[in-house]
Amino acid sequence: MTEHKLLYLSRTDVESAGLTMAEIITAVEGAFREKGAGKVEMPPKPGIHPGGGDNFIHAMPAYIPALRSAGVKWVSGFPENFKRNLPYITGLLIFNDVETGMPLAVMDCVWITAMRTGAATALAARFLARPESSTVGILGCGVQGRTNLEALNVLFPIQQVKAYDLNTEAALLYTREMSERFPIQLTAVSTPQEAVTGCDIVVTAGPILKRPHATIQAGWMDEGAFASMVDYDSYWSRQALKEASKFCTDDIPQLRHYQEMGYFQDIPPIHADLGELVTGKKPGRENATERTMSANLGLAMDDMAVAPLIYQRTLEKGIGVWLPL
Repeated sequence: MTEHKLLYLSRTDVESAGLTMAEIITAVEGAFREKGAGKVEMPPKPGIHPGGGDNFIHAMPAYIPALRSAGVKWVSGFPENFKRNLPYITGLLIFNDVETGMPLAVMDCVWITAMRTGAATALAARFLARPESSTVGILGCGVQGRTNLEALNVLFPIQQVKAYDLNTEAALLYTREMSERFPIQLTAVSTPQEAVTGCDIVVTAGPILKRPHATIQAGWMDEGAFASMVDYDSYWSRQALKEASKFCTDDIPQLRHYQEMGYFQDIPPIHADLGELVTGKKPGRENATERTMSANLGLAMDDMAVAPLIYQRTLEKGIGVWLPL
């Protein structure tokens, strides 16, 4: 019998593949173009909730025929992990051969999740933000606060960032670190309103909560601004959400699935999903004064857009450890 092997890729291995954010944005956009054409298989992600509260572990399968990419991500989010000096998000991704179903690789998904989430924000902003957007408000100065800014900086002429976090030290560390990475003026602000009002783009990237803390109030978000809700609707009051001229998401069936679980209660009508925006089936921003929002849930197809690139690049570089099946 033929010996079968799979490639194990640690987080360091995945990062060593050397994919750039620009490459990831391009890959994610290609996947959404396929989704908009009805050519992606992706059931709503099932999950379990060990310990209750806002803990989750989700199974995220997807198949993108055009990319010859199929697999599943098993990803967890435990908001209290910081107390154990552990990351909020952890997990693994299994990448399968589309002809035989055999697993080709198992790879850490922490870096992939961070990067493709930022890429999805930038992609949504391409269609919903004003192209000259230069001031960004970041609420939540963790991993997603970093990768979302990195991605936005690829597509927009970002000049100024106002960063807010409940942990003042985290906001200060964020501004120091990101100032070293990008030639951008970064300021740690002391109130959440300062990170919303006066910004062209607002990114909320705190923990995902079933019961929103609803910090952001109506009137804070400027006319013409775009908001990316990485933490679902956790940061937003219902009155603030209702100011949106266009409320979008990356996948309507999955958002409806989450509504049944108790998230996204009393939100505005959904204008479009990201696949519809990419393919031009629905219009994005139509004037300079619209307030636009996108609640990107984080899709398995985002991961499966990136996984084949990681796999191919690590094969070329001889990275990873081969394990027998």
